[in-house]
Amino acid sequence: MSYRIPSPPPSLEELAKRQQNVVTASQLRARGVPARIITEHCRRGGPWRRVLPRVYLLQSAEPTPEQRMWAALLYAAQNGREEGRREGAVITGTAALALYGFTVVPRLPAVTGVDVLVPRQRRLKDVGEVRIRRTERELVARSVHGLACAPVARAVADALVEWTAEPGGAAPVREVLREAVALPGNRCTVRELVSELTDSGLTCEPRVRAALDELLATERDLALERIGRLVDERLLPAPLNAPELRMRGGTYIAVPDLYWPERGVAVEVDSELRSVSEGEAAWVRGGQHRMEYLGIRVVYVCGAALAADPDAVGGELREAYRVGGTDVVELLVV
Repeated sequence: MSYRIPSPPPSLEELAKRQQNVVTASQLRARGVPARIITEHCRRGGPWRRVLPRVYLLQSAEPTPEQRMWAALLYAAQNGREEGRREGAVITGTAALALYGFTVVPRLPAVTGVDVLVPRQRRLKDVGEVRIRRTERELVARSVHGLACAPVARAVADALVEWTAEPGGAAPVREVLREAVALPGNRCTVRELVSELTDSGLTCEPRVRAALDELLATERDLALERIGRLVDERLLPAPLNAPELRMRGGTYIAVPDLYWPERGVAVEVDSELRSVSEGEAAWVRGGQHRMEYLGIRVVYVCGAALAADPDAVGGELREAYRVGGTDVVELLVV
């Protein structure tokens, strides 16, 4: 049996370099620095300074914006009842968006408050510019410039909770949602954004709901454009765009995104993301069930799959058109 020898912890110099000269009291003591030396070094005119409870800056100069972020994160990641124990914490809200590079929020030097997300059971208080935000969900971290940040969708939701609480504020809601899904590297999908905003209760806020519906409509239009190109590439006939389907007696059935009446085939793009309104979502689902009941073959296309593997989606559309619907009743197309 082989044993893996654990690697020694980084030296104080290595740790300071990794954390941009910001360290905790427990980290200093673990490396042999007694409390007396910490106190002496932090006196007026000394080489160090205390920036937050049990968090120190190994320099006498004012902290940089990045060092302020490190201090906030290390403060929240400590367990004050047991110095040697560390628990999860991630930067969220406006500070995280600034680190991600959002252009609709102030640049990092202008960010005055730092929201840090911690598990709900943590006993921590707001201090200085650090605001503690608690969650019952498991923390998920994304490394941004070495700092643990909440995923983009969660950071956006937490920022919007704060912005929308300000009466009469002109928060850039539409702009931040658009930028979230347009970040380089596709670090946030529309689906993730909808899920986070719904979980945060923000879809009940009129400004957020309107901006989100606008974003969903734009994303669906882009997806339909891609499908149009796939239809042309595979030499399929042009489908009808958003026709209203009714029974011969006039009974309403549905309004699919695309429809081939000669084959009884309908296409629905991200139908579960058509609107954040529960009433409209139920209306859409009802139409889909009616189409399927009447024998129409409904092809459900996911925008993410369309972007990742358009050839597979194109093949599915071509096969659906070839097979067609089953015993489709004659319908009115309005």
